[in-house]
Amino acid sequence: MTPSIFIATRGSALALAQSNLVLAQCRQHFPALNFELKIIKTTGDKLQSVNLANPNQESTKGLFTKELELALLSGEAAFAVHSLKDLPTDLPSGLHLSAVSEREDVRDVLIYQHANLSAKARGYSPHLRVSDLSSGATIATSSTRRQAQLLAIRPDLKTVPIRGNVGTRIKKLSESDEMDGIILALAGLKRLGYKIGPSGELVGQDVPRGTLATILSLEEMLPCVGQAALAYECRAENKQTNEILRALNHKPTLDCVTAERAFLHAMGGGCLSPVAAYAEIEGDQIRLRAVSFRDATVRRGEQRAGNSEAESLGRGVARLLTV
Repeated sequence: MTPSIFIATRGSALALAQSNLVLAQCRQHFPALNFELKIIKTTGDKLQSVNLANPNQESTKGLFTKELELALLSGEAAFAVHSLKDLPTDLPSGLHLSAVSEREDVRDVLIYQHANLSAKARGYSPHLRVSDLSSGATIATSSTRRQAQLLAIRPDLKTVPIRGNVGTRIKKLSESDEMDGIILALAGLKRLGYKIGPSGELVGQDVPRGTLATILSLEEMLPCVGQAALAYECRAENKQTNEILRALNHKPTLDCVTAERAFLHAMGGGCLSPVAAYAEIEGDQIRLRAVSFRDATVRRGEQRAGNSEAESLGRGVARLLTV
């Protein structure tokens, strides 16, 4: 019997949905090989009380990746599937980012309750914009990047942290009179089978009645580094695994996230830093937009470079934002 090739993954609904997509691709490209998922609980899964919007509360580096990486180093798994936004720019010795998936939609989504269809004391009409939120409205997010960009548009808003999987967060919103909305990644919603209907209604399994959603523009909300892409991490010397992952790699996405991760590394931050960056292919060039909210100062920058210059592009935009 062919030995199993284990794919390390977290056990959350979103992580499993993503890893099963990868599992299907592996079986399609390499039908003679036997692939299986290996579910591993990470520190981030265990510490549901940690406020990720306050990185000083405790060390958060590798919060959702450390245990998966230990499985790679010990040989328990051949490669790990991560949400790329969770993967630190500095990886353990012997491991590397071998490949990435084709990117999903990078935008964020504002989720809220309908004024007439929910049990909440306060609600809104469909197609709500950030500018339409009530004065002093409270938005839940555990992302410092999202908090900073929201407050840059509407300084009067309040933000609070929220943890849990996607379904849990949507349920918390419907049950709480203290939250006016939450912000989630559109890519995660899509991978879990949620859809936004023509009237702005959020459709999906166990979605509370009266739940609405508005996709935020990139001008309002730049994504975090690597958002909407999946990362495939493995041992650098494992030839078979690297060959498998080359077949799954999406080169345009890899070029873009290489620029974004070089930017983040040059900024000296991790995935929880109050910075955002988005790179996209335009012809034979990469366009990189970024914003930093460090030290209570808003700094924005944009540059273009050839597709082969992704790393230098990222470092160059970082210099723009730190001079």
